[in-house]
Amino acid sequence: MATAVQTDNLLNLKWPKEGPSRVPYWVYSSPEIYKREQELVFGGASYNYIGLECEIPNSGDFRQTKVGDKPVIFMRDEDGQVHVVVNRCAHRGVQFCYDMHGTGKTEFICPYHQWTYNLKGETTAVPFRRGLQKMGGMPTDFDLKANGLQKLKVATRHGVIFASFDHSMPSFEDYIGPKMVGWFDRVFSGRPLKVLGYQRQRIRCNWKLVFENIKDPYHASLLHVFLVSFSLFRADNPSKVQMDESLGLHSVLVSQRGEKKADDTTADIRQNQASFTLANPLMLQPEKEFPGEATVVMQTIWPNLMVQQQSNTLAMRQIHLVGPEEFELHWTYFGFADESEEMTQKRLRQANLMGPAGYVSADDSEVMEAIQAGISKYAAEDAVVEMGGRGVEDTDHMVTETAIRAFYDGYRKVMGL
Repeated sequence: MATAVQTDNLLNLKWPKEGPSRVPYWVYSSPEIYKREQELVFGGASYNYIGLECEIPNSGDFRQTKVGDKPVIFMRDEDGQVHVVVNRCAHRGVQFCYDMHGTGKTEFICPYHQWTYNLKGETTAVPFRRGLQKMGGMPTDFDLKANGLQKLKVATRHGVIFASFDHSMPSFEDYIGPKMVGWFDRVFSGRPLKVLGYQRQRIRCNWKLVFENIKDPYHASLLHVFLVSFSLFRADNPSKVQMDESLGLHSVLVSQRGEKKADDTTADIRQNQASFTLANPLMLQPEKEFPGEATVVMQTIWPNLMVQQQSNTLAMRQIHLVGPEEFELHWTYFGFADESEEMTQKRLRQANLMGPAGYVSADDSEVMEAIQAGISKYAAEDAVVEMGGRGVEDTDHMVTETAIRAFYDGYRKVMGL
């Protein structure tokens, strides 16, 4: 039996000859791969989800978040514009903002030497810049404008904020492509949003496993007793898997709620418990609100966002990196500002399906940690990803791993593997 790769030199990490139908286990634990991801994935030509505009509705509102493992701040200036800056002083690199969120801010002041920044990330004051009593001070050609906070390129669409370290990025619409824009706009149609609550959890596995999980309909009808038993997401439900037109890094899983039953088509679904009932049936009485017949749409937007629509519960799942074998998953539950209180309560009730202790999502975090435990000592081995074939095409069923293959086909290109 082969054991772990003896060296972590990228030159010795070769992708299996079978291509994206095999995934080498070193991709989930290699410190060198993790380091390269910070540069090429999160710090490269990608739009990272940052937050919702409704989280910072007024001038002086700000929140902290992460791009990969790098802390950033998103804030609204006096002109109503959204800015995203790195939480790192331009002088000596101090992480100057300690509060995770706040309101009424007019400036940020670094505690070390009191360099001061406005809500655009520009440097407005440097103590003793002109010296004191004709002694010291900054060089005469020191330029405040050239020494501000590091800014990211910001893109917004219908109240959702994305940002990139790469200022040459195309529009967000071109980045995800027309097919994915259509699914995105299905939820984010321009109606004003409102946040209903937050959850977060730390999961002891590589971040790509959660991205795969949302791209994997194969497991959903086998692992999740709740989904299967109440036919919320099951292999015999009408469904499809679609990828973006470019690298295949973005995708959607789409399904329509079926009938609660057990028959020949569900014989392989051992988790099906047709006798299960709910003490409160209101949990599973969704209301149609989006075009089409789909009751579940899970969209992954590379590299850090999963947009969740399960019945009427809506959430952004954002990846915050901690290390090669650990990440945090941040959930932002939302609705629409103009909706009825009855619909808001319906969303909150159905939110019990998801999150760290959700009727469904608790299964995922436990299994993902079990995957990491199973593979972390066997970096030279590979995962088999051949359900539904070896291609990366769209499908009209969920007995497939095509979206995972498409993901790693694109991932290899981005990473130069």
